[in-house]
This record gives sequence, C-alpha cells and structure tokens, in this order.
Amino acid sequence: MRIREVKPFASAVGLLLGLLCAVEAVKVNKHKPWIETTYHGIVTENDDKVLLDPPLIALDKDAPLRYAGEICGFKIHGQNVPFEAVVLDKSTGEGVIRAKDKLDCELQKEHTFTIQAYDCGEGPDGGNMKKSHKATVHIQVNDMNEYSPVFKEKSYKATVIEGKKYDSIMKVEAVDADCSFQFSQICSYEIVTPDVPFSIDKDGNIKNTEKLNYSKERMYKLTVTAYDCGKNRASEDVLVKINIKPTCKPSWQGFNKRIEYEPGTGSLALFPSMHLETCDEPITSIQATIMLETNHIGKGCDRDTYSEKSLHKLCGASAGTVELLPAPGNSANWTIGLPTDNGHDSDQVFEFNGTQATKVPEGVVSTSLKEPFTISVWMRHGPGSREKETILCNSDKTEMNRHHYSLYVHNCRLVLLLRQDPTESENYKPAEFHWKLDQVCDKEWHHYVLNIEFPAVTLFVDGSTFEPFLVTEDYPLHAAKIETQLTIGACWQGGSARMTQYFRGSLAGLMIRTGKLENKKVIDCLYTCKEGLDVQLPEEVASAVKVEFNPNQSSLSLEGDDIESFEKVMQHISYLNSRQFPTPGIRHLRVTTTVKCFNEETCISVPDSEGYVMVLQPEEPKISLSGIDHFARGAAEFESTEGVTLFPELRIVSTITREVEVDAEAEAEGEDDPTVQETVVSEEIMHNLDTCEVTVVGDDLNGDHESLDVDLAQIQQRGLEMSSSNMGIVITGVNTMANYEQVLHLIRYRNWHTDALFDRKFKLVCSELNGRYISNEFKVEVNVIHTANPMDHANNAMVQPQFINQVQHASVDLSGHNLANTHQASVVPSAATIVIVVCVSFLVFMIILGVFRIRAAHQRTMRDQENGKENEMDWDDSALTITVNPMETYEDQHSSEEEGDEEEEESEDGEEEDDITSAESGSSEDEAGEPEDQQSSSRQQQLEWDDSTLTY
Repeated sequence: MRIREVKPFASAVGLLLGLLCAVEAVKVNKHKPWIETTYHGIVTENDDKVLLDPPLIALDKDAPLRYAGEICGFKIHGQNVPFEAVVLDKSTGEGVIRAKDKLDCELQKEHTFTIQAYDCGEGPDGGNMKKSHKATVHIQVNDMNEYSPVFKEKSYKATVIEGKKYDSIMKVEAVDADCSFQFSQICSYEIVTPDVPFSIDKDGNIKNTEKLNYSKERMYKLTVTAYDCGKNRASEDVLVKINIKPTCKPSWQGFNKRIEYEPGTGSLALFPSMHLETCDEPITSIQATIMLETNHIGKGCDRDTYSEKSLHKLCGASAGTVELLPAPGNSANWTIGLPTDNGHDSDQVFEFNGTQATKVPEGVVSTSLKEPFTISVWMRHGPGSREKETILCNSDKTEMNRHHYSLYVHNCRLVLLLRQDPTESENYKPAEFHWKLDQVCDKEWHHYVLNIEFPAVTLFVDGSTFEPFLVTEDYPLHAAKIETQLTIGACWQGGSARMTQYFRGSLAGLMIRTGKLENKKVIDCLYTCKEGLDVQLPEEVASAVKVEFNPNQSSLSLEGDDIESFEKVMQHISYLNSRQFPTPGIRHLRVTTTVKCFNEETCISVPDSEGYVMVLQPEEPKISLSGIDHFARGAAEFESTEGVTLFPELRIVSTITREVEVDAEAEAEGEDDPTVQETVVSEEIMHNLDTCEVTVVGDDLNGDHESLDVDLAQIQQRGLEMSSSNMGIVITGVNTMANYEQVLHLIRYRNWHTDALFDRKFKLVCSELNGRYISNEFKVEVNVIHTANPMDHANNAMVQPQFINQVQHASVDLSGHNLANTHQASVVPSAATIVIVVCVSFLVFMIILGVFRIRAAHQRTMRDQENGKENEMDWDDSALTITVNPMETYEDQHSSEEEGDEEEEESEDGEEEDDITSAESGSSEDEAGEPEDQQSSSRQQQLEWDDSTLTY
C-alpha cells in the first residue's frame, strides 16, 4: 500500500523539475545585441569595400554564452540598397558592409539606409533570437577620374575688327562628366595651334596678343584643348575661327558698281542684296536719295526719238503744229546748214555757237500768229553773256528793225516779246514777259512750253508752271506795209540787213501751234522719260518708309526710322526702260544717305555710294522691203485715170538676229561628249515705222505729163501725213508696218504722154525712230509696152525690126519677174489681134498650096529635124503675095502653153486668154511642159522662103 503511494509522487516531482529547467533555459538569452546608432562610410566607385566609421561591431551581454552571446548576422533595411552586411566573427560581433555591384558616382554619390544586428538565439536552431536597434548608415561613393573634358560646341566663331586689341574676343567652355569636384572641374585651357597672335586663360577667354591686320590675314583657325583637375585632356580638341574685318566704316554694303540692263526685260532690281552697315551705332532715323543721272542721254533722258511733230501726234496734240527745226532734207532745206549733234542716237539736236542762224521760208508759219498759240522748245543753255540771245524772232524784213515777236535769253532770264498790231487806241499793253529761272543757265536739257492767250502767258518748264516775275508794257506797233522775216538762232535786222543777238546753246523740237493752247496732258507726255526709277513697296513696310519721286522719276527719296524696313525698300528699287530700242550706254547711280543717332557726338556719317547701269546695245532690227521689182504694163494703163500701182505686192518685214548657245553631239566617231556651239537665229519682230519715202530714180517727175498719186483720205484715216514734190512722195507718222504696207499699196504712177517713154524707175526706203533704223532700198522698174498700129504702116513687114527689138528687150530685162495682173499688161490690143489672125489664116492657106514643094524638099527637111535646128520651107512664090507676122512664132508658143495650163488660167479671174505681157514673153522658165533649150530654139525659128518666082 505505501509502495503504490510513492510512485505517483515521484512522477509529479519529475515533472516539476522539467518545468523548472525550462524556465531556467529561457532566462539564458536575456540581452539584445548592441550596435552604434550612426555609421559613416566611404566607398570608391568600381570597388565594393566600404570603410565605416566607426567599424561595424555588434556586442551582446549574454557573451560568452554560446549562441546567446554570439552575433549571427546583420540585416539592412531599405529599398534597392546596393550594399550587404557580412559578419566576420560571431564571437566578437565584427562585421563589414560591401557593395553588391559596381557603384557609379555619376549616378548616385551617397547612399543612406538602416542596419540591425541579431544574435544566434539559445541554440543552433536560432530559437529565441534577439535583434538590436536600427542604426543609420551613410555611405559616400568616392569618384574616379574616368571622364575627359568635352567642349559644349563643335566649333566656335567670332569676328573682330582690325587694329583693335580686345580683352576678350570670345569664350570657349568644356565640361567634365565626373561627379567629384576635383575631377569634374576644368583647370586649364590651351591653344594647340602654334605661332598665332592669341592667348587663352583658365576660364576659356580668348584674346588677341597684338593688333590684327585685315590685309595680312582675313581669318585665323585655332585648335583649342582643355584639361580637368585630374590632368585628363579633352577627348576632342575644338576648332575656333576668328574672322578679321577691316576697320568698320558706315556704308551701304552689297552694292554692285556695275548693273547690266538688257533691253526688253522690264524692270531690273538695282540693290537686291543691299544693307546698311552702321558699326553698331544706334540709329533714330535715316534718309536716302537715289539719283539716276541721264542728262547725257538724248534731251535729258531716254525718250522716243521720233520727230517732234510725230511726238506731238503720239501725245494726242491736235493738228496745227508746225515744226521749225525739222530734220534737214529736201522738204526742210532751211536747216541743212545748221550744225547738228550726231552723238545722241538720232535725236535731232541743233548746236548754235553764236555765229549760226537760219531763216525760215515764207509760208511755213503765217506772218501774224493767230491767238491763242503755243511755242514749245527743248533748250540746253549755260551761263551766258550780258547780251540777248535769240531763240526765235519775227522781225521786219526790210527798212526797219522792229521785232514783232521773239523768244530770247538774257542774263539767265527767259523773255517773251510780243508786240501788238496797230489799233485805234495807242494805250500801253503788256509787251515783255520775264521769267528768272535757274534752268535757263544750268547746262541741262529742259522742255519749255509757252501758252499765249493775250494778255495771259503761261510758262511750263519740265511740266511745272511758272509765273512771270516781271511784265513790261509798250505801245502797239505803228502801221507799216513791211513784210516780216522769221529766224532761228538770231534776229534779223531789216534796216542793216544782218543778223544780231546770236544764240549760244542747243535747241531741239522748236514748234509753233496756232489757234489752240497745249493742254497739260500733252505737255506732260512730251516731257515724260521712257526710263527711270521704280519701286514696288512690300505691304509690310509700305507704311514704315515714306517714298517720293521727282516728275521724271530720275530721283527717289526715302525716309524712315526702322533700318530693317528701310533696307527692304532699298532692295525693291528698280530701273525700268519702256523703249523697245533704248539708247545704249551708261546711266550713273548715286545714293546719298543721312542718319540721325541717339548720341549726336558719336553719330556716324554714311558716304555716298556710286555705281552705274549699263544699258546694253539692243538687237538692231533689219527692215526688209520685198515684192515685185520689175514689171511691164501697156501704155494705155499709164495714161488711164487710175494709173499703174507701183507696189502691188509689197511686204515689210523686220527681223533681229540673235546668237544662242546650243548643245550639239559631236559627229566624229569616238566623240560622245556634247559640245556648246553658237548658232545665229533670226526672229521676226513687230515695231512701228515713222517714214517711208518714194523717190524717182533718174529724171525728176515732170508735172506736165506724169505724177505719183495716192488716196489722201486713206492716209489720213490711218493717222499719217504725206508730202510730195517732183522728186517723189514722203509719208510720215508713227504707225505700224501693216498700215504702212496698206498705204504703199495705194501709190500709183500716171503718165499721160508715153510716146517717148519706155521705162521708169522708183526707189522706196522706210525708216524707224527718225532714221535710226533704215530699210533696204527697194527699187522698182516699170516698162511701158507700146503696141503696133496697123493704120500707121501700109505693110506690117516694115514694122518687124522695131517689134522684134521690143520683144527681145522684154526677154532680157524681165526674165524671172512676176506679173501683178495679166489682163492689165496685154502686148497686143484687139485691133492688132485681128490683123494677126488674118495673116495666120492666109499663111496656113499658103502652106497647104505649097505641100508639093515641101515633098520635093523632103530630104532637106528630114536632115534639119534630126539636127534639132530650124525648119525651112521653100515655096514657089511666083504668083504669091505673102504678109509675114513677126509674132507668129511667139503666138504659137503662147497658144500651146495656154492649152497645157488650162486649169491655171481658169483660176485667174478676169484675165483673157489672148492677152500677154512682155514680162510673160521673158519668163519662159515659169511655163510648164517645155525645156529651156527647146523654148529658146522655138523662139529662134524663122521661115525661109524661096522667093525666086514671087512677085510683090
């Protein structure tokens, strides 16, 4: 019983002892590891070892107990921490931090994270493990000098002005990608190029070491390198270009001195690349004047060089204008002796040196001018003497020296003298009108127009109106029956019969127009130049720059305050010449500029810019006249009221010849490369004519029995004028070639006394621009065909020599020429035709009767036919009376030709089959179906008769 009770007690005691042991074991690992609160570390990039301060050591108070007093590891807390912590000694708690991968300072220079130590617990299974507090770790990644300096720009450019020393011309800059201050800083720069007058400092500033000379070197090229503080050199050196400019001088840049203008190309930009160099001086406003100097061209500029009368008509002036200084010629012989200026491209200019003058014939201008009237003239006059210089004067022809009216220059004044005719009242009336003008003595061409409607006188100079500054009065002239003399270049003194008050200068286009005043529109048209300056303003600058032209557009003024807008306007200024054939030569250009600056003391001065426009020689037109130049007509046509048309098929053509370059393949074998060749190309053009003159070659026209006629209404309808004399006809006026053709087709020649006339020759010449371009001389010869009258001769055989000579003459002279109208040029009138028909019929009858005689001479006839020579017929003419027609051979030939060309004859309306001209008889090569030698042989056939038995 007691033993049973002891066993349960022992079991309970054992259980209690186990529990006590377990409690004792728990109390063995009763302390946490301990580490520092903060660590600082350094690691070099490309290395994994971190140097910590303080070192990484964890302590545990449970030491030296195994497990509980040992450190089993360190735990790092943080995202993407590139480090790990490793325990080196469990018993001492020593550990290290190292990088998992290579570190890059350039990506991250510092790392911060937390770390915690833990012990080994109470046994090998790590049970009841304890952790330390979290400590902060700061690790800095040390840099290595792995990168070289790199320049920010691939190249550098700068511009300097010669003769100046700069503290800094430019700055170059390089950078280094290293993360540390030491290796990322650029410590020095160096110019690698030797022997250059430049230096560079540690900051990259380049300066010149001496004054630079533009004439010595216009640009320097330098090679520059850089070093970082780790002595690494730049991976690539950089190129530095320094341009040397000449000393800055304010001026217009991009201005071509020579500008070529090709006729017919419209407007040409004068300054397309122009800009103003201000040398960095601030500008507040700018003014410029562009002058086109054309005073040496014609009468002050390029104008149409037609006659003054034609120009008045072109400008719309009505009839009544009389030209007092026309081109010298047969119809204007009073200007033949005056010296002309031949250097102005056919512009008719007369020079007066103080000794020349001319008298205008009577009838050119009425003796008393009908008011109102106009006097106009082009004049160039320099500073004169104190004496009067007369331009135009109408004075007494004999006995007295009274001046009725005159226009003269005196002390740079233009004076018009106009004395009134005698009247019942002898009161004072305005007699002299004085204008004091600079234009009178400036040696330049000016256009003067005086509109006179007494007592009012208006003067226009170059289109501008001027009022007289002085008007003097005088009594009207006393009545006297003395004729007057109109003179130019001086004034005629009737009392002493000599010239006085000679003019010194140049005159052109002196005109008087009576009955009507010249209107302003016509005056402006006469003065307007065909060349000048033009500008097309861009919309964006139209309001920024003020533009003004002078009347003839030879001067242009600009004003603005924005240089950029001003330059755009300058770039749009152009030269324009609207003439089809402009006067070639130089037109000088001058640009005058004035600027205002913010600082007047340092304000710049822009010098004048000069150049010239070279107007190239235009392609000269070749005016060609062509048509029928040789024909014959019957005498009856010359004597008719219509006469003979001289130029029925006249053609006027004008061409220009150009040289063009074309590519041509070399024809030679082995030459495949194309070559450039010059080829001459002829091109037909259209332009006006101003004169066509038909003159007689040989003796002048005899007004008693011959004339040149033309429908005057047709001429006037086309705006042309005609003058005629015993030498021919002159048609004038600016008009198209087509209209001149039509008018020339109307000219007819009449001769109502043709008995002694066999031929007449005429010459036609046309011209353009007052004789600048002249056509070829087109000569026409017309022959008069005289018909044989059988009533004048008892025997037609007696007429044979004369008629044969006439036909032979036509055959020689008219061969190869066309016929204008066959029915108008018949050789044989109807009466002669009847005689010939009768003679031929009779001859045929005689041939039939003589057939037996022909058979008797058969052998001789066959021999003649084989040799291709003339046929001979022998007749027994003992009882025959024969009349021979000398034209029989010609008629037979003509008949056969008409049958062969029946269709051609039917197409010629109004022509008769039996009509023929002497021109046709000489144009055998134009007839179909007969060789030339056969025709020649046919014309030489003749009949031979055996007249031994014939009686007459």
